Amino acid sequence: MRVPLSWLRELVAFDLTPEQLAERLTLLGMEVKGIDRRGTEWANVVVGELLAVEKHPRADRLSLTRVNTGAGEVLEIVCGATNIAVGQRVPVALPGAVLPGNRRIERTEKMGAVSNGMLCSGDELGLTADADGILILAPETPLGAKLADLYGDVVLDVDVKPNRGDALSIVGIAREVAAVAGGAVRLPPTDVVEGGRPAVERLSVAVEDAGLCPRFVGRWIEGVTVGPSPDWVQMRLLAAGIRPISNVVDASNYVMVELGKPIHTFDAGAVARDPRGRAGLQVRLARAGERMETLDHVERALDPETLLIADASGPLGIAGVMGGATSEVSDATRDVIVESAIFDPVSIRRTAFRYALRSEASLRFEKGQEFRLARLGADRATRLVAEWAGGTVAVGAVDTHAQEPAPRRIAFRPARVDRLLGTDLGIDAQREVLRRVGIETEVSSSVTDVAIAAGENPASVAASAGTAVIATVPTWRRDIEVEADLAEEVARVHGYELVPPRRPPTEMPAWRESPLAARDAIREALVGAGLTEAVTYALVSPRMLEAFRWTFEDRPAVGEAAAQGRPVAVTNPLSLDHSLLRQSIVGSLVEVVDTNARHAIVDVAIFEIGRGYGGEPDRSHEWWRLGLALTGAVEIPAWNQPRREVDLDDAKGAIELIARLLGASAPSYSPLTDEPILHPGRSATVEARLPNGDLAIAGVVGELHPRLAEAWELRARRVIVAELSVAGLTGGSLAVVRAAPLPRFQPNERDLTVDVPDSVPAAEVTQHVREAAGAHLQEATLVGTYRGHPLGPDERSLTFRLRFGAADRVLSDAEVDTAIGTISGALADDIGARIRS
Repeated sequence: MRVPLSWLRELVAFDLTPEQLAERLTLLGMEVKGIDRRGTEWANVVVGELLAVEKHPRADRLSLTRVNTGAGEVLEIVCGATNIAVGQRVPVALPGAVLPGNRRIERTEKMGAVSNGMLCSGDELGLTADADGILILAPETPLGAKLADLYGDVVLDVDVKPNRGDALSIVGIAREVAAVAGGAVRLPPTDVVEGGRPAVERLSVAVEDAGLCPRFVGRWIEGVTVGPSPDWVQMRLLAAGIRPISNVVDASNYVMVELGKPIHTFDAGAVARDPRGRAGLQVRLARAGERMETLDHVERALDPETLLIADASGPLGIAGVMGGATSEVSDATRDVIVESAIFDPVSIRRTAFRYALRSEASLRFEKGQEFRLARLGADRATRLVAEWAGGTVAVGAVDTHAQEPAPRRIAFRPARVDRLLGTDLGIDAQREVLRRVGIETEVSSSVTDVAIAAGENPASVAASAGTAVIATVPTWRRDIEVEADLAEEVARVHGYELVPPRRPPTEMPAWRESPLAARDAIREALVGAGLTEAVTYALVSPRMLEAFRWTFEDRPAVGEAAAQGRPVAVTNPLSLDHSLLRQSIVGSLVEVVDTNARHAIVDVAIFEIGRGYGGEPDRSHEWWRLGLALTGAVEIPAWNQPRREVDLDDAKGAIELIARLLGASAPSYSPLTDEPILHPGRSATVEARLPNGDLAIAGVVGELHPRLAEAWELRARRVIVAELSVAGLTGGSLAVVRAAPLPRFQPNERDLTVDVPDSVPAAEVTQHVREAAGAHLQEATLVGTYRGHPLGPDERSLTFRLRFGAADRVLSDAEVDTAIGTISGALADDIGARIRS
């Protein structure tokens, strides 16, 4: 918000330089982002008096003037304006002057006459919006004075935070200045001279939903003369960043900046009459099919959730955002309706967003408005219209809710405030600090008041619990609701820089285990294995959600409900591509893979630890998952190795790495043929368990189905994906690693190669090996797979490395041979395997 200091000084006295004031406001939480010194651009512009105005002999539209600037020399200046006359005092740009926009003024010749400078309009100086004529100054303006000394101003650019809508006004900033300067705020006068028929006989207002419009105040002014505002008003509005329009409209904008109350003025002649002959205004929601042209001359189709100001013939304006062109105040306007209303902040914000119309009015409405401002704003605007445009103000006003609410009373405990802030201010100092921002207080030793401040039952609070203070919060401070807000206000006004740096009185624990230890360890392990972490959007398109929605709701999950439920839709999405919460991480990772492929990056290995979402009729829930996506080469070609494309075993290796990290058993895999996302012959469910039998890993792994890759036009045609539910992702620590002594007796290792049909999973063969080996088998690991001659087309060889050992002795070769024989026999009998010698 732009705050001209000349305007601010009318409302509060302060003896601070602009820099000092900016520093104090910033420390109060009103950050001053810049200081603009208006007038520094008017170099060599002074006040002159017109001594003569004569017609140019060679140009009908030019005049020859002689100007006295008080320097002893009369200047001859050629001017094209028609509003000048002898005796007027005007701004004169002398040769060498520099005007806004870096416009330089030099001595020139115009149609045979020398012009020693230029007479300036208000628009050329940036003082007023009038570009049609020369700026005529007051007769008492000092001759020869520098224009910058007379009309220059300092403007602070204040960043008002969203919770302080009351400070989006000169009065609001004046209250903040009074808190640091110690002065009193002088509120602008709002009394109005009234006459003629009462307003209730001229105007009627009907509000359909008081929740959307709690209060509407309307006033009537007849016989106005619409024209430019006084020059000082235009200068002040321009300094505040508001473009002047006309005296009636400028009065409403002036009040918006001064009091923070948006006001709208209607041409009363354009408002339809009710059966009693009164101008009938309605506050209602838009109806299906309604359209209107707003003041920016754009015709808009109105949404049924849009709150309107309307009459019997249709919409007149979008409430709290922008008026309509049909009731716009113009030069022909004679009677004016002044509207000052309170609207629901949420409704106004949604409407402004819906139509992309963030106006100065909507900015203030969406932060909430003080209830009494409706009447104050209407009276102040009516007074200014009558002063600047003339006319007669009708007696009284139409007010839909004249009874104003009482100020909020909040109990707080000074001792608690000091404890929160780490200060020793005490009761009296805190009360004085709050008084500086208009919060009156009274001391109470009532047990009930202490309990209210503490949020406890009075019966449970002892009589010696302490002293409470009752704060009466001004109606404009909507941001103060509880005891903690008052504590923050004490710190803010007393000065954050004066709060001593103290440690909290409660000792912090020396060490606390991170609840994200398991998640961080999984991240580090996968990055160490060569994968890259990706972070993708949780919001996806309906097409992606449908294509990558798993069908394994009934399969095991770790610490969560397995069912995905219905999709969760966003109420107000930014786009269709981000309208639903995802139910699978794989789709997002496949999109990352495809984006890389389109940029010629074909070797990709990524993972993401993210959330999926689902819903039930009565509630929604979320879950954490680990997703993997691999494509391209895992081994690049070199003189000593060929290129090797990623396959399912690489994803299984990453899963087994995580299982070891969690202290779980080796993962077991089962063929998966009914998952539409995955290749039916190259996919499996995976499961690993902790020593106590709880699930550590559960999910699916496999190659993306070729049909899905084709439907999505993926350049990376072969993509290995996995989505896993893993213990510890939602919060948990890793299993404690306990060191074990090295075995005293050397184990005995043997390799066993068996030929099995392709239809027999390796996991099933491994299980048979472990069951048949006996108690001395310590480990069975699949170390190799072979297909080709002399095997049949539907066969493969599996090589296992078996480790045998005993705790009390070295096993003999005969014992190991016996175990190998038992394993071989069991494999041959149970699954028809052939043992290779």
